[in-house]
Amino acid sequence: MMNILAFESSCDETSAAVVRREDDGRFRVLSDIIASQVETHRLYGGVVPEIASRAHIEAISKITYEALEAAGVALSDIGLVAVTANPGLIGALLVGVNFAKGLAAANGIPLVAVDHIKGHIAAAYLPAKESDGVPVPPFLALAVSGGHTAIYKVNTYTDYRLIGTTRDDAIGESFDKVGRLIGIPYPAGRGFDELATVGFDEAVGKGERVFSRYRKSAAYRDPEMTLPSPALADGTLDFSFSGLKTAAINLLHRYEQTGKELPRAAFAARYTYEAVEAVAKKIGMALDREEVTSLAVAGGVAANSHLRARLCEIAGVRKIPLFLPPLSLCGDNAAMIAAQGYYEYEAGHLADASLNASAADSVI
Repeated sequence: MMNILAFESSCDETSAAVVRREDDGRFRVLSDIIASQVETHRLYGGVVPEIASRAHIEAISKITYEALEAAGVALSDIGLVAVTANPGLIGALLVGVNFAKGLAAANGIPLVAVDHIKGHIAAAYLPAKESDGVPVPPFLALAVSGGHTAIYKVNTYTDYRLIGTTRDDAIGESFDKVGRLIGIPYPAGRGFDELATVGFDEAVGKGERVFSRYRKSAAYRDPEMTLPSPALADGTLDFSFSGLKTAAINLLHRYEQTGKELPRAAFAARYTYEAVEAVAKKIGMALDREEVTSLAVAGGVAANSHLRARLCEIAGVRKIPLFLPPLSLCGDNAAMIAAQGYYEYEAGHLADASLNASAADSVI
């Protein structure tokens, strides 16, 4: 048994968590405290790095005490400290890394650095119910968030191979930018999801297999709502959401210039369809090419109800297990960092006083 104290501060949420690795090999989340900055950054329509860094400094010590108290453990009960070291906002990352380094050194506790994306994928090891299963390598992992849209082959718990990625904007970033233009406050993910649901209901009604029915609908054939797919047609597993975003902006401009009222729900549905169906197409291609046992989804956009439903369809047709994180673990949190931290520790990937943060993606 090992108690792991973990920290996550890569963007606009400061999190500290205590996760126990049980003797039977399962993880148990004892506490997961998150200090969110969303309301502050909403004033600016997005994350302001300097404000984020200052807020992390103000919160990190307080939430560490809260995490230990909520878990019912003392610092002397902690066997490992894990911290997100990359990628992310450099100032924000430095707050977590330096705090974790100081705490670990002062108390003689081993320290490990965790890649943020590996952490998100490790949320799959923290099921909502103890009876639920977890993915076992080799498996396919889809990371979808405000900053990432990527497909990985997870060979072992610490050996990842990037097999597909976006060449420009990420899926979550595109939802935020386009959502802002149609009046959805930052972060736009939930609002866009809800508005798209209205659009799909208006187009095809409620029920199963919404996307297949939507593609045959009059709403999909509407020439004024035509949008391109961000799934690159070059045989790779890559995406380009910049073209979809630009086409959407041009569509909005046409409505504005002609004085016509934009059918917001219909637009949100069409945009969501193209974004999600592109991901579904590339996941299907990846499953054809790679020998894997299952599919795991991670990141903030893993909370999108339409993406979850579409991936459930794919997994059902292919008869492979699909692991979706609980909604509470889709966003940034330290519990996922603790889970990945354990495997980094097991692999002997210990950090020392020379550990530094990096804003850039690592090669994983």
